[in-house]
Amino acid sequence: MKRPSIVIFGAAVLKDGRASPSLSRRIGYGAKAAACCDAPIFCSGGVGRVGPSEASLIQAGLIAFGVSPDRLVLDEESLDTLQSVVAVARFVRRQRLDGVVVCSDGYHIPRIRMMLALLGVHSLAGPIARGLPGMRLCGWLKMHLREALAIAYDVAIVLAQRGKLLKMIAA
Repeated sequence: MKRPSIVIFGAAVLKDGRASPSLSRRIGYGAKAAACCDAPIFCSGGVGRVGPSEASLIQAGLIAFGVSPDRLVLDEESLDTLQSVVAVARFVRRQRLDGVVVCSDGYHIPRIRMMLALLGVHSLAGPIARGLPGMRLCGWLKMHLREALAIAYDVAIVLAQRGKLLKMIAA
């Protein structure tokens, strides 16, 4: 891709306002991608059960890794993966980018990329850790099973509402 954006998908924020292990991993993946590519970085994730927003924690984490704040674009409105994907597609279209490098956990990336493809956005998987990155086997299995169900659910939603979503992206 000649003109990509790096996209970091949010994850839970701990009760004390710190990034969860999953969010911390995703910030690390985004920092690795940022070191290899001088592209804008889209940080996605609103305020979940507790604040601050996932996007603001991604921003702070990337700055701590030495990423210039000028490269960062925050999406603090999206509250789930589907909303983030729509926001990413809108950003790519408005900025006339060629696609995105997706930074998230390995189990999450296939669902994200599938939905982006359905919305006409080219994507590549960003850096990820192999194996059980800081997770126990039961947690890793739980997330993979959750994603299997979520893929079917989200893809069905995107297909059923594709016309409406494409109009939202174009607006």
